[in-house]
Amino acid sequence: MSTRVKICGVTNPADALAGVEAGADALGFNFYEKSPRHLTVPAAAKISRQLPPFIMRVGVFVNAPEDLVLRAIGEVGLTLLQFHGDEPPEFCTQFGLMSMKAFRVQDAGSLQELPKYQTDAYLLDAFSPAARGGTGEKFNWDLALEAQKFGKPVFLAGGLTPENVAAAVRKVRPFGVDVASGVESSPGKKDHQKVKAFIAAVRSVE
Repeated sequence: MSTRVKICGVTNPADALAGVEAGADALGFNFYEKSPRHLTVPAAAKISRQLPPFIMRVGVFVNAPEDLVLRAIGEVGLTLLQFHGDEPPEFCTQFGLMSMKAFRVQDAGSLQELPKYQTDAYLLDAFSPAARGGTGEKFNWDLALEAQKFGKPVFLAGGLTPENVAAAVRKVRPFGVDVASGVESSPGKKDHQKVKAFIAAVRSVE
């Protein structure tokens, strides 16, 4: 089965459509106000309307109020919810939509929380004291192999680039890979050549 590719932190229609043309499976819209890739719900809805129906629309939330999640689902047409904060397990699964909990991995102890979450997938990102994702930092991929033992699809994130993603896919064989800063020219602005190269590198392993 081919590895799913999610391009996260899309902020404008041109970058979204470049991701689609390059073969992305999913695009991430970041509703966290403190992120340099933050989008309002109306801005994300405007981008979403220009996308083909088969592209997964992922909403990224960090400790968001329930009403924001519901608004984004309704207006943007989200197909997957990604929770990147300190949300309790029951919060993540209450919306009647596929969900994915993100974990910031520091060491083996970071994996102890995974079984508490009965989300449809886990996203593993590098721990950084500075930010919740999108930092370009890597973690030990052996821990991603350990995480797969919990039986849920794993999305690998954290420091992935066109240069290292093929090695990551070969080693971990994740369900999906997730990239934001690794294909940007500046925060929130995608480099379309890097997006193409990233997806081509993933496909080269298959």
